Amino acid sequence: QVQLVESGGGLVQAGGSLRLSCAASGRTFSSYIMGWFRQAPGKEREFVAAITGSGISTRYADSVKGRFTISRDNARNTVSVHMNSLKPEDTAVYYCAASPGGYIRTMIDQYDYWGQGTQVTVSS
Repeated sequence: QVQLVESGGGLVQAGGSLRLSCAASGRTFSSYIMGWFRQAPGKEREFVAAITGSGISTRYADSVKGRFTISRDNARNTVSVHMNSLKPEDTAVYYCAASPGGYIRTMIDQYDYWGQGTQVTVSS
């Protein structure tokens, strides 16, 4: 059983930066693939980024690659995403999620645990 709590959302201007964090419960955090997803108004939830349990491998959606960086600190049971050069189209509710297993995953139904979400709004 894993509980996830996101934080760090807010309002920023286009071109600005924001860092989101996710705190996880459980003593086996390092065994989970951790992902970030987002859902904008009127759109389906989409994959943003993921990181393996060891932190060695990462994967990004094309829309954020080069601007977002995912990282994790297994000693603190946290995963973060640093978002640079934010655009209005990045506006969405951002969710962190956890998936059992040792390989990276990008599909929503592959993740078993989800946080409550945190709002990111980018003004133009």
